[in-house]
Amino acid sequence: MKILVNNKVAEAGIQLLREEHDVDTYCTLSQEELIKMIPKYHALVIRGDTIVSSEVIEAGRNLKVIGRAGLEVEHIDIQAATKQGIVVLNAPQGNSASSIEYTIGMILALARRIPQAYSSVKRGEWQRQKFLGMELKEKVLGIIGLGRVGMGVAKRAKAFDMKVIAYDPFLSDDKGRELGIELVDMDEILSKADYLTLHIPATVDTRNLLNKDAFSKMKKGIKIINCARGGIIDEEALIWALQEEIVSGAALDAFAEEPLQSDHPLVKMENVVCTPRIASRTQEAENEVALCAARGVLAALRSEPVSTSLNIPPVSRDVMNMIKPYLHLMQKMCVLAVKLTEGRIKNIEVRYNGDISTADTKMLTLAAIKEVLNPILQEEVNIVNAPEVAKERGITVKEIKSKEAQSFVDLISITVKTDLTEHKVAGTLFGKSEQRIVEIDDFRVEIDPSGWFLLISHEDYPGMIGKVGTVLGEHNINITSMQVGKISSMSRNIMIVGIQTEADSEVIGKLKEIKGTENVEEIFFNKYLS
Repeated sequence: MKILVNNKVAEAGIQLLREEHDVDTYCTLSQEELIKMIPKYHALVIRGDTIVSSEVIEAGRNLKVIGRAGLEVEHIDIQAATKQGIVVLNAPQGNSASSIEYTIGMILALARRIPQAYSSVKRGEWQRQKFLGMELKEKVLGIIGLGRVGMGVAKRAKAFDMKVIAYDPFLSDDKGRELGIELVDMDEILSKADYLTLHIPATVDTRNLLNKDAFSKMKKGIKIINCARGGIIDEEALIWALQEEIVSGAALDAFAEEPLQSDHPLVKMENVVCTPRIASRTQEAENEVALCAARGVLAALRSEPVSTSLNIPPVSRDVMNMIKPYLHLMQKMCVLAVKLTEGRIKNIEVRYNGDISTADTKMLTLAAIKEVLNPILQEEVNIVNAPEVAKERGITVKEIKSKEAQSFVDLISITVKTDLTEHKVAGTLFGKSEQRIVEIDDFRVEIDPSGWFLLISHEDYPGMIGKVGTVLGEHNINITSMQVGKISSMSRNIMIVGIQTEADSEVIGKLKEIKGTENVEEIFFNKYLS
């Protein structure tokens, strides 16, 4: 078979591919060139600079697999690949060590002001008193996200005698104690950390996680490190926090817009270290991601299981066609279930009632585990590794089937139990394809899970609907639907408001100011298309 490698992929991976197949290598094929050449190839191996659009995938009529030598896959149209039966895989572990070490390097750079001292000497200065640093010993390192990189950073920080605290709602207390890490909530990590490092994905849920409100809660003099993803930090809020001296320094390797412009305010601030997305770039990492991608591609071409597959389920095509509408519904139900969840997840229960219970539902259950875990973990959780990731975090998974139809011909539900709460979301299909969420705990609803929704929990105050409508109207946000009811497990009312456009942080803030409002969450269901 023929394999096309675009971008500079380490020779070790290319040689491994050549042991079994013909390989052609290119550096920077344009979209037009790629579309023209791809029809004769069975596999495509790329780095982050190649966009694999739906047009490329449609042209690749012989393609069986797309291998990404690296972690991020935002530039690959995975949905289009899935429709064509093409495996998409990545190399999630290959650059973990590099990212861990770079994060520690950034912490040291902030503690000892190494980049600033270096620049000073290069300018012909010798100002020893100006660059008085501080030791890491006994300082508190806060880590948001304890995936592979987060845990690696924790382990190495403890070697510096740092006290490590972490926020990760999907890690059990027992696992935290085993690792010697104190698990805390978000407010506590913000108020206690001397250094705060981020190791979570950039999603709708984590966008601008560190905003002005979060910075206002931080310990004065805190130092911020982000070698994960751009967009997790509200950069305008960070500039404000630096100017107010809440944050005494920041080390950033990821930005909301890249490449970072030379006139960006962060570049001009002396107490900020900016680098061009190189945390994962080492010779060892380049070799390892190339080898990992090559092994996956070879497995796919042999029709063997691919442990790093991001899209193809281990079920037959007939079963996949049957469960596909439920798959999208399950994914959307999990988005809602995670939004309702408070505390550390301990149990995930997936239940199938009616005719769907007679089908091979393992893919649906795997998808549920994946979607519950993915919002907080920096590394990609896929259908292959989801059970193992859950097991590592002390989360038990249970699948229950019953032919009893209950209120609907078919009903699927996801129940997420934490150390604080337990919430259930159930859904069904109207006809053969119309997805509906029909139950939240004991509250009967009918939600078309498409577009933007606000989930507003509140006390039973009169006039709440009018007040919410007024705030949205003042900000030119149209309401498309609204349902209000009481969820006994939450001991409060809940308002589910469909909105035509996204509500920004200002709108969310105004809604939270309404008397009786306890929490406001925004949900975007269109991540998964029907």
